[in-house]
Amino acid sequence: MLALTTYQRTALACEARLTWNCWARQTGKSFTFSLRRLLRGLRRRRTQVILSAGERQSREVMDKLRRHCRALRIWYEWHGHGCFRGTSFRQLEIRLAGGLRIIGLPANPMTARGYTGDVFLDEFAMHRNDDAIWAALYPTILRGDGELDIASTPRGQQNLFHRLRDHAAFTATTLPLAAAVAQGLKVDLQAARDGIADDWTWRQEFECEFLDEATSFMTSELIRSCQDAQLSGEIDHAALKRRGAELYAGIDVGRRHDRTVVWLWERDGSAHVTRGLVVLQGESFTRQEETIARLLAHPSLRRCCIDATGMGMPLAERLTERFGEHRVEPITFTAAIKCELAGRLRMFAERGQLSIPVDEEIADDWHALTRVVTAAGHVRLDAERSADGHADRFWAAALGIHAARSPTGEIGFVSGGRLSFARSGAW
Repeated sequence: MLALTTYQRTALACEARLTWNCWARQTGKSFTFSLRRLLRGLRRRRTQVILSAGERQSREVMDKLRRHCRALRIWYEWHGHGCFRGTSFRQLEIRLAGGLRIIGLPANPMTARGYTGDVFLDEFAMHRNDDAIWAALYPTILRGDGELDIASTPRGQQNLFHRLRDHAAFTATTLPLAAAVAQGLKVDLQAARDGIADDWTWRQEFECEFLDEATSFMTSELIRSCQDAQLSGEIDHAALKRRGAELYAGIDVGRRHDRTVVWLWERDGSAHVTRGLVVLQGESFTRQEETIARLLAHPSLRRCCIDATGMGMPLAERLTERFGEHRVEPITFTAAIKCELAGRLRMFAERGQLSIPVDEEIADDWHALTRVVTAAGHVRLDAERSADGHADRFWAAALGIHAARSPTGEIGFVSGGRLSFARSGAW
């Protein structure tokens, strides 16, 4: 039997065709609305389509649906193979008795246009091309008397989820974490608040405020424009083994409070595509060195730049000794160097030359970096340290882009004159 909170039972009982739901993190959005679509689908005998921000998120919400079916003792068949027609987007499907289908897909205008049925837009503020998805989706729902649930946590103001909150056609709910706790969510509210050092993050992610992004170094809209639902955060070992591939790594070093993050980029012309991340926390430097060394051992990984500031210096020195200065470049962070690294990453993002996975932890890390002008007129880039790190994924990505930079000028040589030999004669 499923144990539900008051707000979850209210959401399941709602008869509205169109719902807009702004819920705080960790309040059970995907759990609740996937269950709602399952129950409504059985009642309406209608195909259910779930569009998630990325492939990983699509797998997670479909796994929740399988657990719902088992908990409610509903017979189902699981189909986890094959791609949506005409695309490389992987389609997951649950088939119920009577031919009812529940289809899970990464969000894309083409997938939104492909089916007629009821729809759940999961974490809609994270969706790339949200306007195009809406243009493809909304007419289909209107024509077919379809139902639509939209649920997300806020992510700035420059997205369709924010604009839809005042749409007259929708029944809207807003659920901050405190309200969820008051209605039965088993969370220690004070402990949660103490664990989020960044007030901005707390207000947006847990109090459901749509905050202006004037101080953010990279806006949510810019980050979302870089996201590719087909990419994964797992290391792409096929890319490492591919002949002729140009891979580059950035390594931001941490030990206790922060994480050590390795970001792998593949450069293809002017484009830079993420080929995976390694996140190490609480590991000894010996274990970290061996993990990184296994990646550097691949000949396709041309070069890496590593944070050699403070505790990163010993690890950077050991990797440089093992693989040579031509493969490993230690970088000591200063205010000027951080501005250069961050500026290059944002420049590539603005040019549309970066592709990253759809991942909340990555987006949060990138968005956490702020640009502050000091009283002396100097620019400082920094991020509040939180339980999720200290913008570690951002700096690893920036170091990787620095490693992939093209050398300036033409390759040449300097002659020292004719060679002279210490011995004479024929030898």
